[in-house]
Amino acid sequence: MKLAFITGVTKGIGRSTAITFAKAGWDLILLSRDLEMMEILRDELSETQVKINLVKCNLSNEYEIENSIKESINKYGIPSVLINNAGSAFNGNLVEMSLKKWQEIIQINLTSVFQICSLIVPKMRKNGGLIVNVSSHASYNPFPQWGAYCVSKSALAMFTKCLREEERSNSIRACTITLGSVNTPLWDSESIKSDFDRSSMLSSNNVSNTILFIAEQPESQIIEDLTLMPSGGAF
Repeated sequence: MKLAFITGVTKGIGRSTAITFAKAGWDLILLSRDLEMMEILRDELSETQVKINLVKCNLSNEYEIENSIKESINKYGIPSVLINNAGSAFNGNLVEMSLKKWQEIIQINLTSVFQICSLIVPKMRKNGGLIVNVSSHASYNPFPQWGAYCVSKSALAMFTKCLREEERSNSIRACTITLGSVNTPLWDSESIKSDFDRSSMLSSNNVSNTILFIAEQPESQIIEDLTLMPSGGAF
């Protein structure tokens, strides 16, 4: 069964990944807090003839996640591939950012992944499955003004490694795709201050094609981490 569960699908990498997987014949479960944008995406993909199921959930709200994921499993089944793509970033000195903003970054980038995996992975054990966590080279490179993001992605990378070792005997594979800068609407956010040359960044389409490549590896092997960087290097 080719059923992929993708979070953060209305913009950037998530949206491109949904399109790429649908065109490759995968049925989809898509999650976002913006139902209207997901419905537009579903309409755009109607000619692919795949099943596209929508889950409205705000991952910054820890209390929404359990009910939303349980309802999704009951309605749409257990995915063979889970892609934790949703993420958030913030520019600002570590010790000067508010506790609320710190907790929001950690919740979206790390804790929500833990929550989703805690609900889906046990259900995957019967038939096996793959978890792909979208990470960043900020997981191992410190960037001033990006401290909370760096911390969250570093922890996500270790979470993925531990999950992989714990679930290996259950035929569940877990990996990261570690990315350099990607030209997405993230850079338009009011909380991000940058003047980078976005034309030199990775494209969302190239990233989504790489995620599909990871997902379509045979069950007998795993790409534990795949790092994709702009050829010009880090920004």
